[in-house]
Amino acid sequence: MIQQPAWIPEQAPADSFPDVSLALREPNGLLAVGGDLGAARLLAAYPAGIFPWYSEGQPLLWWSPDPRMVLFPARFRVSRSLRKRLRRDDFEIHHDRAFEQVMRACAELRPGQDGTWINAAMLTAYTRLHQLGFAHSLECWRGAQLVGGVYGVSIGRVFFGESMFSRARDASKVALWHLCRQGYGLIDCQIYSPHLHSLGAREISREKFCTLLRQLCRSPQPQTAASRTCTG
Repeated sequence: MIQQPAWIPEQAPADSFPDVSLALREPNGLLAVGGDLGAARLLAAYPAGIFPWYSEGQPLLWWSPDPRMVLFPARFRVSRSLRKRLRRDDFEIHHDRAFEQVMRACAELRPGQDGTWINAAMLTAYTRLHQLGFAHSLECWRGAQLVGGVYGVSIGRVFFGESMFSRARDASKVALWHLCRQGYGLIDCQIYSPHLHSLGAREISREKFCTLLRQLCRSPQPQTAASRTCTG
C-alpha cells in the first residue's frame, strides 16, 4: 500500500495535524496537504515540528523531516575570515527594521534556481505573524542599504529560521552570528545544507527535535526578542 500524506480541509481546526511520526520517508518529511496559512495554524504547526513549504502551482504542503537540521547557538562556528569581518564591524545590525523587505530579498532568484517558495501567500502570512509579534528579522545594513539578513518565527526560546540572504560578503553569516547571541536555545534550520553545516549546524533525529521543542517553546522568550518593536 502506497502511503499518502494526510488531507487537511481549509476549515479544519488550526491544530488538525497528524502526528509527525506519520510523515512520509519519501519525500522525506511530507506530512499533510491542505489547510491554510492563517496565523493560528502556523502557530500550531511550528511547536509541533511542522512547517509549510511548497512551490507556486502546488497545493499547500506541510513537512516534518527526519533528521532535522538545527543550530545550537553556542556551537556556531566562526571561521578566521568571519572573525576578521566581525572585528571590522562592517555592518549596522537592526531587528525588525524592514521585515517585509528581508522576505522579498530572500525570495529573489539565485543562480541555479528557477522559482521560489516565498510566494505572495507566504509573504502575506509571515508579515501577519510579524505584526502579531511572532516573526522577526535580523538585518545587516550599510547606511541606507539593506545588504543581508535572516527571518523566521520566534516561539519561546526557539527561532524557526525560514531563510536568509546576502548582498555583501559575509552579511548573512554576520546576521546569523548576531541571532545566535539573542538568547535562543535552538535555531531550527529545517533541512541539511552544506553552508549551514559549515557554520556549525547539524542533524538530529525528529524525536529529539520534538522533545527539545516541548521544553524550549514553553520557555519565556528571550528579552532581546520580546522587546523588539515590529514595523511590518
